[in-house]
Amino acid sequence: MSRKQPQFDAIGEFQRRSKATRRVGLNAQCVRCGEKRPEALIPKSIPRVCARCQRSQRRRRVTDQHHIAGKSNSPITISIPVNDHRAELSTAQHRWLKTLENRDGCPLLAGAACIRGFVDTAHYCMRVLLLPIADMLEFLSAQLLKNRGRRWWLKTDLERFAPKGNSNEKQ
Repeated sequence: MSRKQPQFDAIGEFQRRSKATRRVGLNAQCVRCGEKRPEALIPKSIPRVCARCQRSQRRRRVTDQHHIAGKSNSPITISIPVNDHRAELSTAQHRWLKTLENRDGCPLLAGAACIRGFVDTAHYCMRVLLLPIADMLEFLSAQLLKNRGRRWWLKTDLERFAPKGNSNEKQ
């Protein structure tokens, strides 16, 4: 039995990205917020704006309901900022388009779409939710080290979060 995964279509991805870039122009960006991802920019807008800024200006919702597994596979949606929905999650789904579309309603493809959609969404959430917090904590740790010295957390409420049994500990 073959355990081949669907081939990543680098050419198709390049073509989609090139097409989006042609629609908005090379090096285009939103005049209001600086958004540069071509999929998030509104073609033919003058001045060039992104979907979020256009919706904000029109007093409309700046989030979209993202069908994690695709509409044809599951009714489950999550609220995602419109620019990220267009430029990241929807484009990620193009990598598994046949599974996403599931024209015949195959239950196996629906299951595969749930898994692929979850993985895409989890990667997105890790990158936009968790990694910035890790960056902030590392920055804060360096600032506290600089301002309060080594082992600044001792005799504070944060001491309870220190790793236990650390072999690097020196009393």
